[in-house]
Formats: sequence, structure tokens, C-alpha cells
Amino acid sequence: MENLFYAVRCASVLALAFAVIFYRQMKKEDEGTPTMRQIAQYVREGAMAYLTQQYKIVLRVFIVLAIFFAILAYGFGVQNPWVPFAFLTGGLFSGIAGFIGMKTATFASGRTANACRRSLNSGLKVAFRSGAVMGLTVVGLGLLDISLWFIILNACVTEATLAQKLVVITTTMLTFGMGASTQALFARVGGGIYTKAADVGADIVGKVESDLPEDDPRNPATIADNVGDNVGDVAGMGADLYESYCGSILSTMALGASAFYAVSPEMQMKAILAPMLIAAVGVLLSVLSIFTVRTKEGAGMSQLLKSMSFGTNLAAILSGVATFGILALVFGTGDNRWWQLSCSVLSGLIAGVVIGKATEYYTSHSYRPTQKLAESSQTGPATVIISGVGLGMLSTAIPVIAIVVAIVLSYLFAIGFDVKNMMDAANLSQGLYGVAIAAVGMLSTLGITLATDAYGPIADNAGGNAQMSELEPQVRERTDVLDALGNTTAATGKGFAIGSAALTALALLASYIEEIKIAIGRTAGALINGVDAASASILDVLEEFNVSLMNPAVLAGVFIGSMMAFLFCGLTMNAVGRAASKMVVEVRRQFREIKGILTGEGTPDYKRCVEISTKAAQYEMLLPSIIAILVPVATGVVLGVAGVLGLLIGGLGAGFVLAVFMANSGGAWDNAKKYVEEGHFGGKNSDCHHATVVGDTVGDPFKDTSGPSLNILIKLMSMVSIVMAGLTVGFHLL
Repeated sequence: MENLFYAVRCASVLALAFAVIFYRQMKKEDEGTPTMRQIAQYVREGAMAYLTQQYKIVLRVFIVLAIFFAILAYGFGVQNPWVPFAFLTGGLFSGIAGFIGMKTATFASGRTANACRRSLNSGLKVAFRSGAVMGLTVVGLGLLDISLWFIILNACVTEATLAQKLVVITTTMLTFGMGASTQALFARVGGGIYTKAADVGADIVGKVESDLPEDDPRNPATIADNVGDNVGDVAGMGADLYESYCGSILSTMALGASAFYAVSPEMQMKAILAPMLIAAVGVLLSVLSIFTVRTKEGAGMSQLLKSMSFGTNLAAILSGVATFGILALVFGTGDNRWWQLSCSVLSGLIAGVVIGKATEYYTSHSYRPTQKLAESSQTGPATVIISGVGLGMLSTAIPVIAIVVAIVLSYLFAIGFDVKNMMDAANLSQGLYGVAIAAVGMLSTLGITLATDAYGPIADNAGGNAQMSELEPQVRERTDVLDALGNTTAATGKGFAIGSAALTALALLASYIEEIKIAIGRTAGALINGVDAASASILDVLEEFNVSLMNPAVLAGVFIGSMMAFLFCGLTMNAVGRAASKMVVEVRRQFREIKGILTGEGTPDYKRCVEISTKAAQYEMLLPSIIAILVPVATGVVLGVAGVLGLLIGGLGAGFVLAVFMANSGGAWDNAKKYVEEGHFGGKNSDCHHATVVGDTVGDPFKDTSGPSLNILIKLMSMVSIVMAGLTVGFHLL
């Protein structure tokens, strides 16, 4: 077991080592002409200034929350004493992952544009390998953080038995997941507001009102728009998927310790190590698959998609095969669990691929749905918006069905298809462990999956650099092809993150119940449903707190959780609207008051637009983020354990479907605009183009602010509930 655990640490070092290698390779690339260098520097400085300011605000929030947790732990004794420290490190590593990804992207975009002067394949290689820096940094830091905390807690936690010790260690480690989720929410919401305020302002005044090309240097909001791609789509996505990755592994470890509590400590340790080892092998396979992504000169959208898909599919297939070997090694071939759990992992992997393909189908302009959306522009922007909303709603069916099938199959595989007894205490725990390890399978190849996501903003910024530097048209054509591919891969990445959030959130529900058991167990001789707290099953806890659909506290929680998804989206959408309005007013003012901007004789005030986005994002991100933290606490205090479980179920159900709808609608609107810009239905500056630009501006906060933030909201509410379980048990009105 010790040797296997050592392999996890080796995998984390390997991931970080290749991230350094790819970063250095990117830095060796030529950044291009003096103008290209200057534009890249503007974007880099703006991104760093924003992120520095954001981290200052987030640091204050973290200090306040850490003090609060310390009071609960050391003052009232209703909290694990390690929670404040684990919470802070989770936020720290999540922030580092986003920072490294963003820094890499700001250096890579100009170099990608310059590489496109040589060939399309050169540009793809630079952008994709640079995106891989963030993918490998996220998985490397995630495994490093998990393995370090396991070592620390194993040395410091003292419990009556080894079995109890392993349960306490794994549930305590979940709290650093809350730190990662909190940091990710601030990064996603703040970055999303920043980037979409600038993007919407640039499109409305620049494209629609003034017929300027995208990223035209005469548009004052272009630099802010390019900065936003980095702080929202790179730093925000990096922090987002870091917490998804860690959350899936941590929840599986906690369920493993609980599910095999009555079997033996040795079996517990095997169940704890299994998800870490699957993730570790996924790192190796991701690195190998990254080297397979390449294309030929003159490749179109479909060829580029095949190139990307080959790398990600290869990693998924190899990971699925490797899982059987890993679990056979861990559990032994004499125990049927090795192939049963391997099939559970396979269920998650296949669901991830299905969600990715469905997202690609509904958002890529290589397929009929987005082409029909572009066709609707012939009758104006209203029909573009109506068609986009309808497309997004239809697109939820396949991901939801894929997740439902994955949940059912992973559960049944884990219990050996013992359908007649599928809900007895032992099968329930082991079945939920199967669901949790399916989420690990889905995210096991995150190293390359996230590379395809981070690649998108780099390609987008490369196009902006090429346009503002007035490079030859052929370069812009190449960056446009890479950018259109990036829109699809970004949408696929969001679908992947949302799908994993659904499986992980279900596992976190079970982890919450385990934390309730520990909270009750802090009282000497405490019983749950007449059974000693440490030995109580999930069913005992549910019966003790009357968790059923006939309990009004559960129903009330379901409604509050469902409402939270829409309330959160409403707050973030309106935040983008207010910030974008300020940007539109400012761009119009500059066009009106600064003489010679539109003729190229005057210089826009880029700095003022950057300041507007920065201030708006810093101010607007606080309210939705704080509400996401406070509502689970308030629900627990008022409605108790039953109400919190209802809250988490309602938030998961509504949030998952709404997130898929918003991400796919936004991605389709964006690529419908790209389809028209390629020359269809009148091409650039036509009425159809203006209509699709309006659709794209509506879709911007859908796909880059509200939609992708929902999967963090789902897990953050679960993490907050787990951390506050002691308070919920000790103080509740109902």
C-alpha cells in the first residue's frame, strides 16, 4: 500500500514537471513584431492587475471564514480543529492553479499569433501545449495537495481505532475542498463579469453600431476584452476544475472509508487509495495523449475537431483499460470488486465522452443545430435569440440521460447488480462509492481535457493580437479557425465540468451524512436511531432525521435549492448587464469625444475600459458569492439536517440542467456568429451578422459567467454543508 501511495506523489511531480517543460517551450517561441509584443504586454499587465486586486479581496473573505471556523472548532467544539487550516490551503492551491494558467496564457497568445504566420499546425501546437500547462498544473497540484494532507493527518489524528481514524482523516480532507470551491467561485464569477462586460461593450458599439471588425485597435474595449479572456476563461476555469478534480477524489476517499468501515481497515485503505491511483495513471496518459494532437495546413473545423478528439478519446480509452489493471492490483483478482468498480469507472468515462460529443454537436458550426441557428438570423435578432434558447433547452436531454445512466450503472456495478437488496445498508454505501469513483473516472484525464479548454482563450487572444497588429489576412484566417475550434472545446470543457459536478455532488451528499455521524459522535455515548454513531449506516441517519418526501423541511429545502440556481444566475446576469452598460457608455463617449479614433488618427483610452471592468467585477462578485456560502448555513440552522439534504438535492437537480442549457446556448450563439463571419448568409457586417452578434452578446454571460459558475455553486453548497455539519446538528430550530 505504501508503494502504491508513493506512485500518487510521483504522478503529481510528473504532471508539474511536464507543465514546466511545456511552459519553457512556449517561452522559447518568438513573440513577433514590436507591435505584437506591446499588445501582449498591455493584456498581461491588465490581467495581472485585476488578479492581484481580486486576490486581495478574496484573502479578506478567507481570513474572516477561517476565524469563524476556528471559533466553532476551538470555542464551541462543534468543528474539527484541522478545518481552518485545510480550508486555507484549498483556497491557496486553487488560486495558484488559476494564476499559473493565466500567466501562461498571457505569454502564449502573442506567440500563437506569430506561430500562425508560419502555419496552422504551428499555431495549434503552441496554443494547445500552453493550455496543457494549466491542465497539468491543476492535476499536479491537486494530487500533491491531497497526498500531503493525507500524510499530515495520518501522522496527527488520533482515534480509538484505525477504522475510525481513516473516516476522520478523509472527512476532514473534504474541508480543503470547500476552500478550493470558495476560491473557484470568486474567480469564476469575478472573471466572468469582467470578461463579459468588456466583450458585450466591445461587440455592441464596435461591431453593431460602428461596423468595426472584431478586436479592431480602434475599439477602446478590445484590450479589456482580451484581458477578460484570461482572467475569466483561464484563471476562472483553472480554479473551477481544480476544485472539481479534488472534490471528486476527496468525496470518493471519504465514502470508501465509510463504506468499508465494518469490513476492515485494510479494505478501507484500498478504497481510499483507489481514486488517487486512477487519477495518478490518468496524469501519465494525459501527458502521452497531449503529444498526439496535431493537424495539417489548410485544415478546416471538422479536421481540427478530429485532431482534438483523437487526443482526448485516446486518453479516455487508455484510462478505461488501465483502470482494470489498477483496481486488480489494489483489490486483488480474488475479490470481484476489482472488475465491478472498474465498470463503475468506465460508466463515468463513457458518460463524460457522451456529454462532450453532445456538447460538440449542439455548439459546433460543423453540425446542423448551430447552422440552423445562424440561418434564423435572416429574420432578425429576435429569432436568433428564440432559436438559441430552444437549442439550449433541447441540448439538456442527452447530458441528463448520460448522467442518469452513469449513476444507475455505476451504483449497480459496485454492488454486483444485487437489485433485490440494492437499498440495504451495506449495498447503499458501496453503491454510492461506485457513483463517486465514476466521477473520478470522468475527470481522470483532466490533464488533456482542461488543455483543450484553456487552449480556447489563448487562440481567441491570438486572433485579437493578429487583428490589432494588422498582420496579413492569412494569419487572421488561421487564428479565426483556431478560435472557432476553441469555442467548441470550451463548451465541451464546460459540459465536462458540469457533468462531473453532478456525480461529485451526489457523492458529497453521502459524505455530508458521514460528517453528521461524526458530529453526533463527538458526544460520548451518542446514538443514531438506537445505534452507536460510529457504526450507524446512512439509512440510520436518514431515519433519525426523518429524511423523506413527506417531511416539510425536506420539501422546503428542495425549493430553496432550486431557487438558488436561478437566484444565482439572476444576480450574475444582472451584474454583467450593469457592467456592460457602463462599458457601452464609455466606448460611445470615446468615439464621440476623442477625435480621430475611427479614422485611425486618434488613440483610444484602453486603460479606462480596463478600469471599468475591474471595478465592476470586484464589486459585483461579492453578493452572489456570499449568498452561496450563507444560504446552506442558514438552512441548516432553521431546517436542520433534513432541510439541508433537500437544499442540496434541489440545487443539484435544477443547477445541473440550467448549467447545461446556458453553456450550450451561449456556445451555439457564439459559433453561429462565427459561421456567418465565414461568409454564410451575407458574411461580416451584413444584417444577418448584426443579428448573430446580438445573439452572441446575450450568450456571453450565459456561457462564461452564470452557466459555468453553477457547477461550483452546486459543490460549494455541499462543501459548506459538510463543514458546518457540527453547527447544524448542535443548533437548529426544526
